[in-house]
Amino acid sequence: MGRDRVIIAGAGPIGAVLAYALRQRDIPILLIEALPAPEIDCRAASCHPPTVAMLDELGLLEDGLEQGLVSPVFNYLDRVTGELIGRFDIEAMRERPAHPYVLQWEQYKIVGTVLKRLADDPGAEIRMSTRVVAIAQDADKVDVTVTLPDGSSDILSGRYLVGCDGGRSTIRKLADIEFDGFTWPERFLKIDTRFDFFGLRPELSNRNYFSDPDEWLNLFKARGAGGEGMWRAVSPTLPEQTDDELLSPDAVEARLQKFCPKPGRYEIATIALYKVHQRVAATFNRGRVLLAGDSAHVNNPVGGMGMNGGIHDAINLADKLKAIMLEGADAPPLLDRYTRQRRKAQVDYVQAQSIQNKQTLGEKDPVERAKKLDGIRRQSADPELHDAFIRRACLIDSLRDANATL
Repeated sequence: MGRDRVIIAGAGPIGAVLAYALRQRDIPILLIEALPAPEIDCRAASCHPPTVAMLDELGLLEDGLEQGLVSPVFNYLDRVTGELIGRFDIEAMRERPAHPYVLQWEQYKIVGTVLKRLADDPGAEIRMSTRVVAIAQDADKVDVTVTLPDGSSDILSGRYLVGCDGGRSTIRKLADIEFDGFTWPERFLKIDTRFDFFGLRPELSNRNYFSDPDEWLNLFKARGAGGEGMWRAVSPTLPEQTDDELLSPDAVEARLQKFCPKPGRYEIATIALYKVHQRVAATFNRGRVLLAGDSAHVNNPVGGMGMNGGIHDAINLADKLKAIMLEGADAPPLLDRYTRQRRKAQVDYVQAQSIQNKQTLGEKDPVERAKKLDGIRRQSADPELHDAFIRRACLIDSLRDANATL
């Protein structure tokens, strides 16, 4: 393979999908990952309709349907009054997408499915415990210096290097690409529980957003590792709260009871506390070094847009690399267009929408809060507004407009 391959750094969902998409386009790949095994993290689990269509084109949808949950409806609720504010049903759209639902398919399951398929592919090489420490590029190739599991070093070469190595991307830093944006002052708390909330509140769906002026909540259901069902609750914390305060069993219990009170305590599977960023790289291409997924953009999780945007990056980039490597297309203008298209999707849609989602759920001013909740009611009830809301929330408009960008 040598110089004709694409090196992908990062075996998360974006790196895995990119690797698989490139192999389907007959481009050899080398997928490297710093960890000894892909991380099992269910933070991202929502695949919106355009993403589901891409998974279908890759031949992955059957696995996704078997391992995940089909979720055509998402709800907005007011925690203060307990009222169901808005119900949005993708299947009820007048112009329904080909796949009229969100697929709740955890990111680690996507990775596992892809790596299993690539394992016997002679055009795909996968190296774990391999950490990038330096990169160099010339007119023909990019050289990647890596540290191997035994501590020794090696230089790996390819036509292109794609950084899919997350928000702290080593590739982005080595390429000296700015990561513009900001970090939210509050951290987010993620709580996983196997308790079935449908038994408490029949109006819930697999995807729910609770508005609250002090402590909003996202509540999503996924299938879980063994198919037993796993609910994930995500909510903000106060900047001044300590880890001990936030992670204590009583504090976690009180947080869930506030939104869904029930007799007895919740059984907690896992909890995690993390910082949240809104950032977009200044460019997604610098010579033969490219970025996709969280390496290129990060956003708050309200709306479940992050992994979707990364998969859209991967498919867009796979098509362009095929045109360059197999069809003789001129690389610089095509890769510049990749940056323009995918940055537009991020700046105009994902960043704007995820920030708006967070602000709507957590609005503190009573007058403004009432206006925002009334807006959701109105959009839910009016067929035209209902469909427009879904097209933006589910990245249908984002993908269409980005792909139309020259």
